[in-house]
Amino acid sequence: MTAEAPSAPVRLPGRLLPVTVHFDDLDALGLLHNARYPVLVERAWTALWSERGVGFDGDWAAAGDACNAVKELRITYEAPVDRPGAYAVHLWLERLGTTGLTYGFRFCSADGSLTYAHGTRVLVRLDAATLRPAPWSETFRAAGRELLRPAD
Repeated sequence: MTAEAPSAPVRLPGRLLPVTVHFDDLDALGLLHNARYPVLVERAWTALWSERGVGFDGDWAAAGDACNAVKELRITYEAPVDRPGAYAVHLWLERLGTTGLTYGFRFCSADGSLTYAHGTRVLVRLDAATLRPAPWSETFRAAGRELLRPAD
């Protein structure tokens, strides 16, 4: 019989950010309403980029990389959230293109061990004057590279 080496913890790309589910986020059955998941993910995303100096103060002309629009949102619900409290959103970048990006997310327990929902969201960076696709700044791209999921 041989001893097995303990397995190293798996390092997940991206960041785990805390979020709070409030009583009024629950539906009539006492479950987190399906429309609240994307809202909580968006709040985590906003907090993550605010930490990196990318934010929006209401001025689209000055918004820079924060001037973007959602092109696609996909979400799969795995298990119901049935009580208010502390949870987390795990965020990472799947792809960082010239004018768009795809980020992955998991809505999970506060420690990240249980996944309630997961998905992807595609954003397109826009020029504030024309609302046409525009390239991400190099500052944004540098910050984003830290969140990229390693290629398989």
